[in-house]
Amino acid sequence: MSTGAVPPGAHPLRGIGLMIAAGASFALLDATAKTLSATYPTPMVAFARYLFHVLVMLVLLGPSRGRSLFATRRPGLQVLRGLCLAGSSITFFAAIAHMPLAESAAIVAIAPILATVGAVRWLGERAPRGTAASLALSFAGVMLIVRPGGALFGWAAVLPLASAAFGTGYQLFTRRLTGVDDGVATLFIGAVVATVAMAGIAPAYWIPPVRAFDVLLFVFTGAIGAAGHLLLVRAYEHAPTPVLAPFAYAHTVAALPLGWVVFGNFPDRWALAGMALIVATGVWMAWRRHMRVEPIEE
Repeated sequence: MSTGAVPPGAHPLRGIGLMIAAGASFALLDATAKTLSATYPTPMVAFARYLFHVLVMLVLLGPSRGRSLFATRRPGLQVLRGLCLAGSSITFFAAIAHMPLAESAAIVAIAPILATVGAVRWLGERAPRGTAASLALSFAGVMLIVRPGGALFGWAAVLPLASAAFGTGYQLFTRRLTGVDDGVATLFIGAVVATVAMAGIAPAYWIPPVRAFDVLLFVFTGAIGAAGHLLLVRAYEHAPTPVLAPFAYAHTVAALPLGWVVFGNFPDRWALAGMALIVATGVWMAWRRHMRVEPIEE
């Protein structure tokens, strides 16, 4: 995804709209997964999410894309990326089963900052000024959310941090694959790898769906997840990363009203301050990293 010039025929405002729609889609996915996790084991929910993701992409894109959906020049990196995706999803779904939605989403939002640090360490990228301060501020935001001695401080608070760690690996492998493999193929292969990985553990946790409506919710997790990722891909076709970066946190913002309306959870003022600190730090870091003279690929 280019951070430089916008391709001919692109529309930055449309890209912003698509990015916001992608964030809202992911928040809806999280809310649906949290609803299902109240009745069904997390591995089962995560498996269904990617199984139906793959099926939706096959139905929508299979006829036109054919075998190109599976095309890759770096299968090893694709597998590692898919495993990180699976790990990020299952730990996040476990997190929202035990924690409020908005707080979990905010903690996971530190992943882009961790990815910046990882890119400096393992990909040889230059660290933008203020990287260390941003990392410290983001963790201060996490501490404001979970607060030692607070209701959220416990073993469950480790789960969104684990999801952020897996998400960091996912982002780093995505960067390595950018310009190597087609973006839609990378999206599809990652979902396939995650499905296969979770198929190994899901049978041990499988229970029959209680209601027909629950089956629809399982299908919806895959459909809305696939839609969100496709919207994300399309957003970067219409606008460069510096334009979209402030809107990449639409997921975190959308999780706030959803958590309140659907589950009756609204963060207290300290948690809100922590969420704002994480989002502001992430947006600032994204702007610092991408406002370079020479365009880079992500």
